[in-house]
Amino acid sequence: MHGEYMVPGGKLVVVDLDVREGVLRDVRVSGDFFLEPDEALTAVDRALEGAPAELDAAGLAARIDAALPPGTEMYGLTAEGVGVAVRRAVANATDWTDHDWQLVHDGPRSPALHMALDEVLTAEVAAGRRPPTLRVWEWGAPAVVIGSFQSLRNEVDPAAAERHGITVVRRISGGGAMFIEPGNTITYSLSVPGSLVSGLSFADSYAYLDDWVLGALGDMGVKAWYQPLNDITSEAGKIAGAAQKRVADGGAVLHHVTMAYDIDADKMTEVLRIGREKLSDKGTRSANKRVDPLRRQTGLSREAVIGRMIDSFRARHGLVDGGVTPRELALAEDLTARKFATPEWTARVP
Repeated sequence: MHGEYMVPGGKLVVVDLDVREGVLRDVRVSGDFFLEPDEALTAVDRALEGAPAELDAAGLAARIDAALPPGTEMYGLTAEGVGVAVRRAVANATDWTDHDWQLVHDGPRSPALHMALDEVLTAEVAAGRRPPTLRVWEWGAPAVVIGSFQSLRNEVDPAAAERHGITVVRRISGGGAMFIEPGNTITYSLSVPGSLVSGLSFADSYAYLDDWVLGALGDMGVKAWYQPLNDITSEAGKIAGAAQKRVADGGAVLHHVTMAYDIDADKMTEVLRIGREKLSDKGTRSANKRVDPLRRQTGLSREAVIGRMIDSFRARHGLVDGGVTPRELALAEDLTARKFATPEWTARVP
């Protein structure tokens, strides 16, 4: 069995092993990390040898920590990261390069149709009718997107939303409300097979699926990092928030991210019912200002930022241009009419 894991902010860890009679055998850890002294690598292998195959990453990390020689120094490597690589090996996880990725970046869609497309395309990936997909959204109208479990009345001022012509929709993933204006927002979805995140905890899968975008931001001069559970941030503040949904009994994962290119903070705080403790989370402490994380930090247009992100993904993992098929669009339009555009769904948590 073979497992790989890129330690967030660190290096690649590779584990090759066998499982015999329920325990790990012939464990070999390697990678492009730095480790001192040399004999520490042998200690890691020995610590994992004979470990129960069902032991979780934390348990494996504890065995490693207990076996390391005094004064061991790890650079780009953690005991927990080795444990995750082992879990991915045992789970027969796939890697990014095991898949042929397709890009969907088409014209503006209505907010409700975007919600439906996320569900439909991810279900198609789960069924094997669509390759793993990176979809970059273009918004047809301003919107507030609330999380699956949020209270509509607690999150949105309906009068202010109507005054500003803002549509309110509910997505299938959890998390918080997102304030969307077409020219000020960058949103993307990853619809991936469940095997890509096999062996990862729910929390680890967030950082794993967004590692590529941290690299893209770095190439644009933005030093960004992942802030657990689901934020991308920099020294200038929060840049993006992520959310996930497992579909088809874990056969596929929807991971979508909304990034702030520019924010009309005054309008946002009129429409969203944001308590004082959440203002900093939204990127501002005062309503009477604009917040422009990506515009200011990159000096690039929104279109250029998107282009750089796509180019970075293509260089790392491969990416061919594609589109939504007529069948998928018909399914999404039907789902929009039956679910995402209905008041019953939007107000399912009143």
